[in-house]
Amino acid sequence: MKPPIVSLQILKPGAVVPEYKTSGSAGMDLSACLTENLILPKGEVVFVPTGLAMAIPDGYEGQIRPRSGFSTKNRILMPNSPGTIDSDYRGEILIPLLNLSGADFVLEPETRVAQIVFQAVGQLSLQVVTELSVTERGTGGFGSTGK
Repeated sequence: MKPPIVSLQILKPGAVVPEYKTSGSAGMDLSACLTENLILPKGEVVFVPTGLAMAIPDGYEGQIRPRSGFSTKNRILMPNSPGTIDSDYRGEILIPLLNLSGADFVLEPETRVAQIVFQAVGQLSLQVVTELSVTERGTGGFGSTGK
């Protein structure tokens, strides 16, 4: 069975077409589409353009996640990780980056800053009830199942 196709629109010169880097890659890298270096001030969030828009098939989403190497080496995080690109969104994909390093960070054009993973999703119906079914775990939350 052939996988669904994601339509990709290049919105700006310098946009890098995402690709899987290895046969086992779960995500495609997303790169900064910049005409010059961009300063990420320490402690601030900056939306980094990719120069790309996508038409993701119904029943799927694009999950935007940090690239582990870029994020951990530079202390640059995505504050809403993972971000979701819905199937009906057609605008430019922007990557919010939070600089947690001790200094301003210089982001160069075409730097791979995030990755997109396509995931099947479903919409469920909600039913308002007065009680929920009982489980062994019950209402135990954070850390309740042990170390």
